[in-house]
Amino acid sequence: MIGLLVVSPPPPTPFRSSYWSPGRGAALIDSAALGRERGYGGGAGAAAAARGGRRAPWASARPHRGPRGAVNVVEALQEFWQMKQSRGAELRNGALVLYEMVPAASPPYVCYVTLPGGSCFGSFQFCPTKAEARRSAAKIALMNSVFNEHPSRRITDDFIEKSVSEALASFNGNREEADNPNTGIGAFRFMLESNKGKSMLEFQELMTVFQLLHWNGSLKAMRERQCSRQEVLAHYSHRALDDDIRNQMALDWVNREQSIPGALSRELATTERELDEARLAGKELRFHKEKKDILLLAAGQLGSAHSSVSSWFLELLLSLLIP
Repeated sequence: MIGLLVVSPPPPTPFRSSYWSPGRGAALIDSAALGRERGYGGGAGAAAAARGGRRAPWASARPHRGPRGAVNVVEALQEFWQMKQSRGAELRNGALVLYEMVPAASPPYVCYVTLPGGSCFGSFQFCPTKAEARRSAAKIALMNSVFNEHPSRRITDDFIEKSVSEALASFNGNREEADNPNTGIGAFRFMLESNKGKSMLEFQELMTVFQLLHWNGSLKAMRERQCSRQEVLAHYSHRALDDDIRNQMALDWVNREQSIPGALSRELATTERELDEARLAGKELRFHKEKKDILLLAAGQLGSAHSSVSSWFLELLLSLLIP
């Protein structure tokens, strides 16, 4: 099944553990992410990067501190990505970090932050102010950005072999499946090998496209049209998640809602619950956030269609009443 390709069920253990959660090193922000005057600071990821001989982009970052000496994580996060870009990182949309506040009239306030590569994180604490929500989102995003620079977060031959072996064990597969690109595990191996050298966050950004295609039913439709895995991989492996893909998926949900009334609202409720759970756990949110945005886009399209029909009917009625 192509479904295996899109990490559903979840991917192998090394991939699941690739995010730095709130409880796994907030001190990294102060001692490593900002570099301090000592260079790499005291974080484990920083030390490993130094041993690897590769100067991390955060190594020379200047501390951004408020009046009480607290680190300004919002400014630090932006500088981190600007330095990555200045040192040759390929950032398709530039180094700008984007913040999105969830509309709310009272606490708790929620903020999402999208990194230049596309990864998304959110405020993971109870935030009594909008500024605190922004800082909370920046904090978890900065920790993950720094952790992602650790050499162990790169896809290597050893990582591929371990991931494929765990996938075989999880799905009771055999070694022949891993070497056959026409099987799900073989396709998974192909994806890893095609992205050798990339970081976990970079790979997750690519996998988000396939996760959405699987969730939306697009992969199943392609399989029914006799599309091969190689064709699907070749088409989507180098395609960014853009408005065309979102609009097409939203249209699919509009059609689904018209066929099964209530399907859209049920899926949206499930997605919002999953998004909140993942956000509070400090996980990467791109997949959940994109699902919600696509469903809201579909709801908006349905509302526009209903409004257009109502307006047309009203105009027709008035034309019949007015001589």
